Amino acid sequence: MVIEFLLTSDAIMALLTLTFLEIILGIDNIVFISIAANKLPEHQRSKATTIGLFLAMAQRIVLLFFVSFLIGLKEPFYNINLSWLQIGVSWQSIILFLGGLFLIYKSTSEIHEKVENPNLDENSMNKKKLKSLSQAIFQILIIDFIFSIDSILTAVGMTNGLHPNHNYNLVLMIIAVMISIGIMIGFANPIRKFIDTHPSVQLLGLAFLILIGFMLITEAAHLSHTNFFGNQVGAIPKGYLYFAIAFSLFVEFLNFKIRKKNNA
Repeated sequence: MVIEFLLTSDAIMALLTLTFLEIILGIDNIVFISIAANKLPEHQRSKATTIGLFLAMAQRIVLLFFVSFLIGLKEPFYNINLSWLQIGVSWQSIILFLGGLFLIYKSTSEIHEKVENPNLDENSMNKKKLKSLSQAIFQILIIDFIFSIDSILTAVGMTNGLHPNHNYNLVLMIIAVMISIGIMIGFANPIRKFIDTHPSVQLLGLAFLILIGFMLITEAAHLSHTNFFGNQVGAIPKGYLYFAIAFSLFVEFLNFKIRKKNNA
């Protein structure tokens, strides 16, 4: 019985761990969703955030059903063998590489707009806003798909061998996704409003996305077993990335407290 399996200590520990990992990996997603939603008119921002996350949950559940297909994306379908470069190209690495380029391009464009044109008039700003709610949700779903590849493959690796019946493991992963998205929906709009009212935090979030985009590109090179002039590209430990983000947020929090105290 599925219920008996879910109540075992191994299943409970796996569920807690998976939920925690989904939330941690979803922090990047919330930052991007906040920036995309804040380019909409005020009355559509909360709706875009909520609908985007609900559709992201549905998208991840559908992807879980095609998990065997996603695992197959890791296998290279083309090999590049040059004297100075060797790459085993796979669909997974292509998705991560294009996702990284998209994040870097989008974040750099946003930073350029905010730094070079800080005093745009209202009409100019309206031209920069997203034209529709569906356009914002489409961007949210694209970036969630990119992040989903990594998180779903991680979930599959953690639940592999937990139960001989694959459907039981699938139910466990679906529950973890639903809980994590539910928690993110509760915090997404407060985070979005905070980012919108604090431009320095918004720039910091965009800088994080550039860093994450670079990490996705290096991850794609690592998964492709890229060898460049005799040196193999290694994976960047995600702990380093999250420590850098946490440290930067801590410094920004101190700056925020100091500014608040000086303005008091």
